[in-house]
Amino acid sequence: MKVIVIGCTHAGTAAVKTLAKLNNNIDITVYEKNNNVSFLSCGIALYVGGVAKDVNQLFYSSPDELTSLGAKMFMEHEVLEINSEKKQVIVKDLQTGKEKVDTYDKLVMTTGSWPIVPPIEGINLDNILLSKNFNQANEIIAKAKDIKHITVIGAGYIGVELVEAFALNGKQVTLIDGEDRILNKYLDKEFTDIVETEFAARNIELALQQTVVKFEGNEQGKVTKVVTTKGEYQTDLVILCVGFRPNTALLKGKVDLLPNGAIKINEYMQSSDPNIYAAGDSCAVNYNPTGEQVYIPLATNAVRMGTLVGYNLAGQKLKYMGTQGTSGLHIFGYNMASTGLTEVSAAVANIAYEKVEIAENNRPEFMPSYDPVQLKVLFDKDTRQILGAQIISKADMTQMINTLSVCIQTKMTIDELGFIDFFFQPHFNKPWNTLNQAGLVALETNKEKNGKMAEYIK
Repeated sequence: MKVIVIGCTHAGTAAVKTLAKLNNNIDITVYEKNNNVSFLSCGIALYVGGVAKDVNQLFYSSPDELTSLGAKMFMEHEVLEINSEKKQVIVKDLQTGKEKVDTYDKLVMTTGSWPIVPPIEGINLDNILLSKNFNQANEIIAKAKDIKHITVIGAGYIGVELVEAFALNGKQVTLIDGEDRILNKYLDKEFTDIVETEFAARNIELALQQTVVKFEGNEQGKVTKVVTTKGEYQTDLVILCVGFRPNTALLKGKVDLLPNGAIKINEYMQSSDPNIYAAGDSCAVNYNPTGEQVYIPLATNAVRMGTLVGYNLAGQKLKYMGTQGTSGLHIFGYNMASTGLTEVSAAVANIAYEKVEIAENNRPEFMPSYDPVQLKVLFDKDTRQILGAQIISKADMTQMINTLSVCIQTKMTIDELGFIDFFFQPHFNKPWNTLNQAGLVALETNKEKNGKMAEYIK
């Protein structure tokens, strides 16, 4: 069997490594537009901020490694067309310009995503940059070195992380977003308020509830001003972080897609064409809190899905269990994470929910130090199944969100959460684990005995 893999970042790399190790009798051919594989774009802010000293350490594989596993690696090769009926692809060598036709038995679409570039006047001015791949990371580093003011557009994870990195490097920073608060897709207001307060204390300018209408530049063609619906901001450099869209134009009209172009897949990672598999940012994910197929571009999803593609192509059938969209963030000493639905996304999905909120210290107060922890857990009003959770603390309590991700995936109820077996050791936690506390408080609330159990478990 011959397998062609198109694109080799996270999902593609995982698919190739898994397939090659499980079945070395399969012919694996990889076509990748770039000259590298497996770049961790989530590390760009760490590189920009000087935490990651060597950018080469942001790669966890290489063309040489994949070649050593038996894959035929064609770097800087772009697939121009897919003929799904004939099982053919037309490929262009970007170095020579030559084109060729190749055939496959199974095709793996791991083409990933690309930053959204809105059609704004002046968008092509110099010093308006994207933040996605290795070359862009180096360009950001080079151009940010000697300038004073940087404007970041988009207050999601990437934008917020870059703002922190620039601020730590002594830059003046403006963060622009159309929503009324930062990180609104991942955390509810009481959590984002904490981060915004930290930004204000560090003189980071937040320009929220406004959208960019124009970029202005100087005679040299470099951006000098960002004009929004509410104001004007002088700047030396702009980083666009307004979201991503899947790279799936090659399959338009050939397989079932979401409206944004994400490939719909079944539980074995196959598209509507059983000979075409898909994984990572190019496709939709099964979102367990709602049961719907949605677009959540995350490296963790990509690696899991790519690995499943490898197993299924090798003949070891494994089902995709879906995702909760679990993610974490570290900003100015705060550790935060979320999984599943927030109050905002639950309302948008018209899901009737209840919530329990815990404000506690992470360790007993007799210990020499302890930190406040803020936890929120959402659960279904009728079934009481856990739907989502968020946490923030100076202490690293984020693994609790991984635990709650498992709870959502296994359809655990909030009441069951109160009695899960967690260890107690004063160096790490309290006799009643914070997650137990959430479950017990919810249970008492359900029995209309507010406060009694909450007082007891402390």
